[in-house]
Amino acid sequence: MKRLLGLNGMMLLIVVIMMSSCGGKKSSNLVSSKTGWNFNDSKMGGFDVPRYEGQYVGPGLTFIEGGRFTMGQTDEDLTYENNNVPKTVSVSSFYMDETEVANVHYREYLHWVSRVYGNDYPDIYQRALPDTQSWRRALQYNEPQVEFYFRFAAYNDYPVVGVSWEQATNYCKWRTDRVNELILIQRGYLKKNPFQVSEDNFSTRTYVAGQYEGSVGIKKKDLDPTGGGKRNIRYEDGILTADYRLPTEAEWEYAALGYKGRNPEPDTKRRRGEEVVTDRQVYPWGDNLSTREGTRNAYQGMQLGNFRRGLGDAMGVAGGLNDNADIPAPIYSYKPNAFGLYNMAGNVSEWVMDVYRPNTSQDAEDFRPFRGNVFDEAKVLDDYTLEEKDTTGKLVRQLINADTSQLKNYNYRDANVINFLDGDSTSGVTYDYGKTTLINDNAHVYKGGSWSDRAYWLSPGTRRFLQANHSSSSIGFRCCMDRLGSPSIKGPAGNQFVGSKKKVR
Repeated sequence: MKRLLGLNGMMLLIVVIMMSSCGGKKSSNLVSSKTGWNFNDSKMGGFDVPRYEGQYVGPGLTFIEGGRFTMGQTDEDLTYENNNVPKTVSVSSFYMDETEVANVHYREYLHWVSRVYGNDYPDIYQRALPDTQSWRRALQYNEPQVEFYFRFAAYNDYPVVGVSWEQATNYCKWRTDRVNELILIQRGYLKKNPFQVSEDNFSTRTYVAGQYEGSVGIKKKDLDPTGGGKRNIRYEDGILTADYRLPTEAEWEYAALGYKGRNPEPDTKRRRGEEVVTDRQVYPWGDNLSTREGTRNAYQGMQLGNFRRGLGDAMGVAGGLNDNADIPAPIYSYKPNAFGLYNMAGNVSEWVMDVYRPNTSQDAEDFRPFRGNVFDEAKVLDDYTLEEKDTTGKLVRQLINADTSQLKNYNYRDANVINFLDGDSTSGVTYDYGKTTLINDNAHVYKGGSWSDRAYWLSPGTRRFLQANHSSSSIGFRCCMDRLGSPSIKGPAGNQFVGSKKKVR
């Protein structure tokens, strides 16, 4: 090969390979289609438009293509609460953990919290610990679970329980920062720094705001002729990942049902797919109205989820255990649904973001419905600079100013809109916690049946609630992430026709 090409030929081949690896047209040659000015040219202002490589998707996530579905009741309303009236809604595409967060994953989080905050802020570590005493019952012997379920190696791959909504939300924020820190390390923008302590720890928001330096690697060239020559990575560079968070109730229910599996002709490389779902389903595993695999009929075969089959029957009979689990089972147990998600019914129930209201399904928006918004923003000082990060290394945020929001936004008038159209002022119902109800602004929804529930709660449309600072031995969680850009992973948004331009600059 060397003899045939010679030195000049080899150089040419290298150039061709480099150009092809950059996707053809270099980002440095981009020109605005509206002004004609060059992008990425310091001599023409230095407006930086890096080549977008696509959204980074962290480990363990699977793609959930969005769409419309009928949210709410699919089975009889056995509790007569009338809190899940069916309604057609749409959710955007997103990514979701294919499994629940396991004990080993949560212990990884605790290890980091202890290492960074343990000496100066031991209370932060204490607040992050799951409540292992949630296993205790007055008339049950559960001491082995109290002592060993969270810590013992035999339960590494079992879903973490005893975690409150507040703790699960904090885990999601921590996971965002650890994934983004690793991205920057792998690309050379940061160096590994295992000695982060107290306020000197990596946070995505403080890094982007220029309030965290850490162990600096290379820095990106600043094309702005009035800049400092080098700069941190910004969101505009398309390198950092989106935030991890709990799914909304609508997202969780949509993902659990997995109606993609009910499409008679889903899209492929050869066909567009049909815009139809044949019929609604009761459980996440598809056609079966039964909880069994149906080897011979609906009443035979292995159980498809981990739940309590009947009064006193938590696992079946010796020699023929029906779901082969007395308490939660490992996170990859049982059969995944059409989206590839495990245990969206049974094993453990799961926290979602929403604040609970009994009539939410009736009053909610029909696109990305969610109750629980409390709008905030980074705190800006009088000189228009950001407030310095707090003593734990986090960017200081504050609620949106009500007076400012009235001038700028017609969609809301207060930062806290949890009670917006919740019916308490028009129906005579008052959510007076502890007196007439257990519902308040800290009551959050959890979905899906657990190892200790009967089959009724396995239906994704059923819903229950618990206080945000409470926990249970039957409730865990999984994280999700927004899909940025196109709702499809096959190409850009919108229908593309022959002759249409792929990109706009």
